Amino acid sequence: MNQAAIDALIAELEADVRVAERQLGKSTLDPRVMAALRKVPRAEFVPPARRAEAHVNAPLPIGFGQTISQPFIVAVMTDALELAPGDRVLEIGTGCGYQTAILAELAAEVSSVEILAELATAAQARLRDMGYANVRLRTGDGREGWPEEAPFDAVIVTAGAREIPEPLLAQLKPGGRMVIPVGNTMVGQSLTRVTKGEDGKVEKRALLPVAFVPLVRGRNSRGR
Repeated sequence: MNQAAIDALIAELEADVRVAERQLGKSTLDPRVMAALRKVPRAEFVPPARRAEAHVNAPLPIGFGQTISQPFIVAVMTDALELAPGDRVLEIGTGCGYQTAILAELAAEVSSVEILAELATAAQARLRDMGYANVRLRTGDGREGWPEEAPFDAVIVTAGAREIPEPLLAQLKPGGRMVIPVGNTMVGQSLTRVTKGEDGKVEKRALLPVAFVPLVRGRNSRGR
């Protein structure tokens, strides 16, 4: 583990959060989120040829036209979920499993859906080998969520949607939080935090402009 590179990455993330303070409504992220980012070895989730770049604050290709997310985006999305240790989380878009591992460090259970069977199989083996026993994965259409495991305290979606899929809202508990990129095009998306009141009322707050590959039926590929 390259501790100096990890320390430099964390310092960069902290600086980026301060720059985005007005949009995020805060100048620092939850210390538990930052501790998870320090702990989870991002190098284990990237192809061997790209491991020298594992601690660069940028997305990296992982094959099948997909990427591992930029650490800053992972940090902001995870923080916005406000996870408690006993929470159950639904993740749409497992990818290589990096975001999944961060969630697993913070929540009691993570249920993750990935449309690409090859990625799902590899992520499942990787997370199992790393000792994450609180993760369940399946291959499927992310727009449908995982109704058999619902309801969830939090939902995170790693692809852009024109509007929030109703099945995902239905699977979110009253009092729950969702983070999802929302917009009509990749260049017009906003990372959006959604809260569901105890009365079922939904409120939305735009956090940051982002560019994610669209979430479409039968596909939940990612891009940042």
